[in-house]
Amino acid sequence: MSSVSFLEKLLDGVAVEWTVLGEERFVEVANAARRPVKASLRVTGDTPYYGANNIQDYVDGHTHDGEYVLIAEDGSASLESYSIQYATGKFWANNHVHVVRGNQGLNTRFLYHYLRIVDFIPYLPNKDRSKLTKGEMIKIPLPIPFPDNPQKSLEVQTEIVRILDTFTELTTELTTELTTRKKQYNHYRDQLLSFEQVEVEWKALGDVCHVGSGGTPSTAKKEYWDNGDIPWLKSESCNNESVYTAGNFITELGLKNSSAKILSKDTTLIALVGATIFKTAYLEFVAATNQKDRKSVV
Repeated sequence: MSSVSFLEKLLDGVAVEWTVLGEERFVEVANAARRPVKASLRVTGDTPYYGANNIQDYVDGHTHDGEYVLIAEDGSASLESYSIQYATGKFWANNHVHVVRGNQGLNTRFLYHYLRIVDFIPYLPNKDRSKLTKGEMIKIPLPIPFPDNPQKSLEVQTEIVRILDTFTELTTELTTELTTRKKQYNHYRDQLLSFEQVEVEWKALGDVCHVGSGGTPSTAKKEYWDNGDIPWLKSESCNNESVYTAGNFITELGLKNSSAKILSKDTTLIALVGATIFKTAYLEFVAATNQKDRKSVV
């Protein structure tokens, strides 16, 4: 039986009570012990010193000891994927994180996994910056399965944690494997394409390829874009890998009234500006591009 079907069976007909993080029956907010220390005043030690997004240092002493979840109060690196950290044992928390843990009836690791899928943006008073006050944090909803049967509730929470931790471990292993493979690929690519020990003739790209640029139909003309069926790529599509889909489409009229051109499959794209400047893409389908891509067709 798969983990998904097992989870469906586990939660089949389950009663859920929706409470909030401020419900002391289930959640302890341990902010009072937090203490910020300037880097110049920290005493080096073995205790992790947590900030909004990660461990910033290792210090002597601690503010907390146990199993806790750290929620960024301000400074989360991303608002959409809000910073949630899991800490166990002795650690030091500065004032950029809320420190919470489950009380009787709530598995702290379950709380951690749940908070990672919460949309925190509605709870940020100023939606353009990540400042989560305690007053807003305690309003965040929290599900408690089998609220009338604490033992069953904890069993279900523990099983959910086991499943999610297993997937987390597998994901970590796959990510590590992928990183290793990329390093291996880069190593052999550089060896095979450096030609340091081989006599070769070097030519300019323009001598062996057709080089051109694209174009952007006027965005003021709806007829150039609405219901278009011609794939059209921006330079952001260049990420040193093959590209299989387009996020934008133009019409035949838009193509005709701009410098955009239809490019064949197997075209190489090179970004000329922007965040992906000098990165390439290998076109796996027929498409057009904007003028910020350069096309090199071998």
